[in-house]
Amino acid sequence: MAAPCSSVASRSFSQLLYCFNRTVGGGLGCRHFSITPSRRGFPQSSSTEERAASPWTLMAAVCLQRLPVITADCSPIEERFKQMMQQMELEKSLLSDHELRLMEDAERMSRKQADDYDSDEEEGRDDQEIMMAQDLEDTWEQRLKSFQPAPRFRADADKDLTSVQRCLANSLVLLAEQQVGAEKLWLLPQAAWQEGETLRQTAERALSSVSAADFKATFLGNAPCGVYKYKLPKATRTESSIGIKVFFFKAILADSAPGKAPNSALLWLKKSELQKYLKPAYMMKVDRFVLSL
Repeated sequence: MAAPCSSVASRSFSQLLYCFNRTVGGGLGCRHFSITPSRRGFPQSSSTEERAASPWTLMAAVCLQRLPVITADCSPIEERFKQMMQQMELEKSLLSDHELRLMEDAERMSRKQADDYDSDEEEGRDDQEIMMAQDLEDTWEQRLKSFQPAPRFRADADKDLTSVQRCLANSLVLLAEQQVGAEKLWLLPQAAWQEGETLRQTAERALSSVSAADFKATFLGNAPCGVYKYKLPKATRTESSIGIKVFFFKAILADSAPGKAPNSALLWLKKSELQKYLKPAYMMKVDRFVLSL
């Protein structure tokens, strides 16, 4: 049985196809195999100008966030946990240099009162004023009383929605008033895409085109974090313009110009305040990638 198998294996692929056609096809007109790629009868356009243009208008928007400047207030359970951790650290910690000095000063004073004090211990300090550790604590306490920390909450600044310095313990999002059709809406800064630029470049241009804004932002990646699309009204809808697709990019505020006057066309809002200014469908998309830090 090995000889027939070896003779078949030694034949070439074209010979096997020829034998298969003669054996099975005979005079029945079996279709021959072809190893050449077949070309479909569909027309192929070589130029990009012949391609149908997309009926959707592309836009890019930027979600610019100002991160918290100060820490937020602790909740009741966070406050209890902090106190517990401080107590555990105090119980397991070693004595600091200041605490060791307090113990040495207390021992020296007790020996002075018991007339068991050797004046040679103070050798080299005759012309220096000896300051006890308790005197240092009193000095530090006086400095602490004179120190006035900056207020965490400023009623006037926190109510000014156009100020980037409001609500320092919260994360803020920038909204811009923009003309959409016949009405003005509060939206994330956006601009229409232009041929030859990437969507991120469009988002950067949208941020730079905001009037009276001198912001330095750090963009988080080149890919969009969300998309929102809507169709135009039927009265203005055409075959070549059905609707608009808006791609969102995220950015972090790196620096701002504090000397500039507040701009009434810009708002800095917390995440909980966005729903008062954004439409529900738009807000549903924005809510997915805005983090309330």
